[in-house]
Amino acid sequence: AGRAADAQIMYGPAGERRLPEGELAWLPGFEGSGPVRIGNGAHGQFQLDVYGEVLDALYVGRKVMLHDRPEMLALVHSLANVVVERWEEPDDGIWEVRGGRRHFTHSKVMAWVALDRAIKFVEEVGDDTAPIDSWRHVRDEIRREVLDRGVDHRGVFVQEFGGEALDASLLTVPLVGFLPADDHRVANTVSAIRRELEHEGFVYRYDTDETDDGVGGAEGTFTMCTLWLADVLILTGDIEEARTVFERVLDIRNDVGLLSEMWDPSSGRMLGNFPQAFSHTALVTTAMALGRAETSQTSWHRG
Repeated sequence: AGRAADAQIMYGPAGERRLPEGELAWLPGFEGSGPVRIGNGAHGQFQLDVYGEVLDALYVGRKVMLHDRPEMLALVHSLANVVVERWEEPDDGIWEVRGGRRHFTHSKVMAWVALDRAIKFVEEVGDDTAPIDSWRHVRDEIRREVLDRGVDHRGVFVQEFGGEALDASLLTVPLVGFLPADDHRVANTVSAIRRELEHEGFVYRYDTDETDDGVGGAEGTFTMCTLWLADVLILTGDIEEARTVFERVLDIRNDVGLLSEMWDPSSGRMLGNFPQAFSHTALVTTAMALGRAETSQTSWHRG
């Protein structure tokens, strides 16, 4: 992958860096839902949130199974320093939008996660070479920016700084430990998302009429987002409602237990990529959290 500063959000199965996207005009797509595309034009995007995901994985992985190795510590340093250098830049966001880079609130939250986990990592291994004071300063600055510019007049987290659109990715705010689940801004955000993005018990990523994602057109509800809702409900102590949401997702699996990327409640059909890793990892995460909550009634969050 080269230097951390040159890391991509994705690679090919054999480590390919170039994944040019093309359309196969001769294929009609499922029930005429073309165009059929191969490759992925998002391979060259800047997605700030990925740094938080990787550093969170390294931090959690070290606690449960990974052995300390010099190259892992070096990677933590490199990734954290990239975040310090680039967190103020607009990015393409978790949803890989093609409508232009923006200051996505979720991306900034994950930049905070990146530095938070890097700080915890080096503290726990006893590393005295890390610029930890600088990391702390930037982490705290990111937090202030998110709370100042990523929350609207209603006290609701919004999709991008200064915007008004909702985004289900903000359900992760308490899940990653940025704010506690009982914070009024979290509660306001969950209520707004349930009111405006939930349909027949399933959650859309965003309102396509309000968000220029560069793709256009309507889409189905996003399975991972529905499971994030269940996770937040667990944190707030509403275990019964969380199980209802979880079992609703279980009910839309196919005959061999697989889930798609999206679900259309109106037609009762799977949409999008199939099978979808996002959906299955989220399902496992929710199942584990629900199991812990129902047996011990203890709260949880990442980090």
